[in-house]
Amino acid sequence: MQRHLIATLALLALTGASRAAEDLCAQPSPEDMAKAAGVTLPKSPWHVANIWWDFNAPVEHFTSLEMDVTIDRDIPSTYNLYVSPVGIAKINDKQFYGGIQTNINGWPDKESRARVFPGKGAIFSRWSNDKKTPIGLDHVHTASADCLVESAGYEGEFASVRRPFAWTKGTYTYQITRGETEKVNDVDCTWFHCRVKDGNGTVQDVGSLRFEGTDFTYWPKHAAFVEVYSTAKIPHSGIPKVNITFGWPRLNGRKADLKKASAFYPNDAVGTTASPDCCWIKADGENCVVEVGPIFKRDESKRRHPLDLKSPAKGT
Repeated sequence: MQRHLIATLALLALTGASRAAEDLCAQPSPEDMAKAAGVTLPKSPWHVANIWWDFNAPVEHFTSLEMDVTIDRDIPSTYNLYVSPVGIAKINDKQFYGGIQTNINGWPDKESRARVFPGKGAIFSRWSNDKKTPIGLDHVHTASADCLVESAGYEGEFASVRRPFAWTKGTYTYQITRGETEKVNDVDCTWFHCRVKDGNGTVQDVGSLRFEGTDFTYWPKHAAFVEVYSTAKIPHSGIPKVNITFGWPRLNGRKADLKKASAFYPNDAVGTTASPDCCWIKADGENCVVEVGPIFKRDESKRRHPLDLKSPAKGT
């Protein structure tokens, strides 16, 4: 009896360890899923989901942006997934973007050009004013010695700061806040700081980017996206099965005055980037839920669709 009990406990322990090591995001390869669905895979990166919030008016005297995002399961760093609660943002027509990635990469300091891959982390980037004129690393401040930087032109001329942190499933708040001003070549400029706060209130400072100007107006819309991307470390990533929830945009500490929200899934015919169809975006109260799963053939009439969000309580 005792021998049988010991054997049973050992089996349960092995089963538990196996489940703990199980990849809850696992799916067949994109190539196999595309073949089964009868579709062709486009060139990466893949913006599998795009969400747009249209506001009733621009927000003047912009000081802060906050976006809550919830990931429903752990995503291993064997995938390249970019969860971007700030997909496109504009202040005084200057664009920035950012979020969290399973595999950040970049230069370890402003002098080096050796690309390193520390794993999971957060990213904050801006384009130059016309996306054609190079923007240097003097526009970047790092928050810590472990931060990475980059300034390049392969996606339009941009400057960026990234910082490693081992995010998991849970809720995070991605924050951009107005900081100090300085004069550069007789031009008044302002630093904006990026931070990520987890569900326990722990804040991870990411870094800062400099923008020309001192008084900013946030454009009358906002975007978020989920992307499967390519790196030298993982040139062909799988598509993780995962649900990602984006909250209502908050500007200057208040939830934005929303006119409408909508979902968009780009393909070769529509959009600047293309993606295999592998997700749906659904309204859930005041939130938008991105459900990423197997590749399928989408009804073209549903490539864009409205999201019927429930308005938040007044005063929040």
